Amino acid sequence: MIKVITLLTRRTGLSPEDFRLYYEQNHRLIGEKYLAGYAQRYVRRYVCPADSSTQYGALPDFDVLMEIWFPDHDSLQAAMTRLAQPAAQEEIIADEEQLFDRAKTVTFIVDEDESQLPTPAG
Repeated sequence: MIKVITLLTRRTGLSPEDFRLYYEQNHRLIGEKYLAGYAQRYVRRYVCPADSSTQYGALPDFDVLMEIWFPDHDSLQAAMTRLAQPAAQEEIIADEEQLFDRAKTVTFIVDEDESQLPTPAG
């Protein structure tokens, strides 16, 4: 399994609420269109607003952590080839400019190790 993570920052002037609404009602659909048949999961994890009961340390410099799981390297490469097509790039970039500060976008691949925690006694 290969996981690609992208850190995305909303464009100036867009509220967190409007950012999330636009992403989920519009941009997500473009992602699904191009990832279908290649990726196994497409998840968006939004940063929660600052709240002393839930915030630990400073707020991060991004608004959403996007995760895309691919079953293997060939699927990842096939998806990237599809995403690189001129028509796809035109559609994606035009929509991203409505939503993101594209200069702050960071994308990387991660390896995961997961712990299996015991059930609490009780």
